[in-house]
Amino acid sequence: MVWGHLPVLTARVVELLVPAAPGLLVDATVGLGGHADALLQAHPGFRLVGLDRDPAALARADDRLRGFAGRVRLVEGTFDSLPAILERLDEGPPAAILADLGCSSLQLDSGERGFSFAADGPLDMRMGSSGETAAELLERVEWEELVRILRDYGEERRARAVARAIVARRERSPLRTTGELSRLVREVVGAGEHRIDPATRTFQALRIAVNDELGQLERFLEPAARALRPDGRIAVIAFHSLEDRIVKHTLRRLEGRCTCPPGLPVCRCQPQRIVRVLTPSPIRPDDVEVDANPRARSARLRAAEKLTGED
Repeated sequence: MVWGHLPVLTARVVELLVPAAPGLLVDATVGLGGHADALLQAHPGFRLVGLDRDPAALARADDRLRGFAGRVRLVEGTFDSLPAILERLDEGPPAAILADLGCSSLQLDSGERGFSFAADGPLDMRMGSSGETAAELLERVEWEELVRILRDYGEERRARAVARAIVARRERSPLRTTGELSRLVREVVGAGEHRIDPATRTFQALRIAVNDELGQLERFLEPAARALRPDGRIAVIAFHSLEDRIVKHTLRRLEGRCTCPPGLPVCRCQPQRIVRVLTPSPIRPDDVEVDANPRARSARLRAAEKLTGED
């Protein structure tokens, strides 16, 4: 079967995580199963627990991974609940953990999911089936908070103007569809200076806010690293500068390095040496991969190895 979804940096993920085999492999954001497929093929000693909050993605992953019968368990859940899920499944310490923080093609290309500014659909943007939609968030959020979301999560230079337009529009009638929102943003931002669609940054910012993506990442990383067995490995693929900064600083702190801002009289980050960072700089896709899969262009891969008691 030909799979439309192209997982990013797959060869490098395999290169970084296969040395931890055999043992339990956790794909904490299994999506459509592309990375899991490659890792299970690369080493017969891996058995997989795959998590995802999106039931539709889990169904596709189940179909894709059917050939690895007996080695795969798929669970609906958010990746920040990994320790509780492993305890419930009565699984021991993982040998390897992967988190790919990007949206899947299934989500991005389905107009009815509300992620796409190119296809009209309900203004939803939830990766799962519960919680607040983007339309509901835009109805209740204060102007100052909306500016912060657009500026910090979307890096939208015209955040104040976009937020002002959204607030003015909702006073007349609520925004309900992706088409309504994308047209409004394009009117404010314009198209002249952009290599990407003018609505891209606003949609990214709202998706991050609706799904609490940065909060989940902060709650996931340290417990996941601590859950690894000695010599186990963790790899994270980020697509946003804020995500990558969280991964970089957390792994550095868990390597025993202070990540406090310069000038503080006392260290407050409480570094502890429990991992060895395997990627001093983030691994980026090469030109060949970006040409084949333009959505890979912003991917950054970082990895670390759990120390043994002797290190």
